[in-house]
Amino acid sequence: MKKRTDRKIAIIGTATAAVLLPALMVGLAQAGVGVPMTDSENAGASQPVPSFGPATQPGAPGMPTGPGSPSPTASPIPELPSRPMSTDPFNTGSGEPASNDPDTNASSHGKKPHLPDKVADAPSKYAKANDGAKITGVKKVGTRMYDVSIASPALGATVKTRMLMPKGWKAGAKRSWPVVYAYHGGNNNYQSWTKDSQIEQVVDDYDAIVVMPEGGWQGSYSNWWNDGKGGIPMWETFHIEEVIPLMERNFHAGTSRAAIGLSSGGQGAITYAQRNPGLFKYVASYSGALNITAPGVPAFLVSINKEAGTKIWGDPLTNRNVWRQHDATVMVEKLKGVGVYVSCGNGEPGPHDNPNAAMWDAGRVGERLAYRMNVNFIEAAEKAGVEVTDSLYGKGMHNWKYWRPELAKSFPMVAGAIGAKKL
Repeated sequence: MKKRTDRKIAIIGTATAAVLLPALMVGLAQAGVGVPMTDSENAGASQPVPSFGPATQPGAPGMPTGPGSPSPTASPIPELPSRPMSTDPFNTGSGEPASNDPDTNASSHGKKPHLPDKVADAPSKYAKANDGAKITGVKKVGTRMYDVSIASPALGATVKTRMLMPKGWKAGAKRSWPVVYAYHGGNNNYQSWTKDSQIEQVVDDYDAIVVMPEGGWQGSYSNWWNDGKGGIPMWETFHIEEVIPLMERNFHAGTSRAAIGLSSGGQGAITYAQRNPGLFKYVASYSGALNITAPGVPAFLVSINKEAGTKIWGDPLTNRNVWRQHDATVMVEKLKGVGVYVSCGNGEPGPHDNPNAAMWDAGRVGERLAYRMNVNFIEAAEKAGVEVTDSLYGKGMHNWKYWRPELAKSFPMVAGAIGAKKL
């Protein structure tokens, strides 16, 4: 069974845009989209839900075991939706990518890291990152909100990072502040948190800086594989080795850090903590993609990434190790000692959704996929002895109407872990 499933994933992993829809349908079939929820699952209760994959018991000949493997209650492959989705199920905003977005500028993919043209020799009054990344501009856009332009060798472009400063912050201060790094979701940008959520109101009374960096239109939160060449775009390098030191060297950001994120940004928050031990004291994920190697998920992700396809993590079969190195469930043991908050709906229409949403509705499909990945993550964490505060709130689709209350609910725990006191 494992060989058969991997063969499907390999075929889909190398598919082109011409076979996008068939690949998507296979991914949906393997992912269990369309399976009715039980009452206990609707309530976000403790009973395990079906994992991805066919109805074969783990431990049977040829079946994988360990984190990310199908659970003992795996469901049979359901009937497929009768129509394709019209939008990305992990879409978290609206609009179009910026003209210089590193994810959509295919001509730059795989090139060696370099500063953007005409920036390398330009003067800057701000301290640089170790790799030469530098601040080219700072603009005040709100009472205590600033947009920082960063010329990034890791991205080969100048992109923006938004900052929310606490009351009492001054450029000439002699102290540092605890910091929350907030990562946006796919099909969105650095403005997302202040545009789509109430984060300004939530953090207003806390003595903390909030940093919201650009994360790219695909929202992969990874250094791209690029057919083995690596190179641009290098999102993890940008976020960890450029944004963090630039904030600390120029804006009094401290070393007591937390990371939060939604959808693909939730994956970024969790995996960054796992891949960079000791960097974050607390992480929070809202409907995050936390088990990308679960059966059926690679097929789905390769499909919705379209032209990026296998550029991000490589082929799901032949580069399986790369996928596993960015899978929060596979790496769950690395979260020991880190505070973790995980929340997700189950994809069924909730109080903020159209009750008649079709089974192929993007928000419904996206959250059902996220739900299964989150349950897999929570179960793996329990087995590994990693403490997780989970909020599986039952009915709800993949949208900001559910993430806003989860932000407000979790932020006191985030702030407490990094020592950000109420003013």
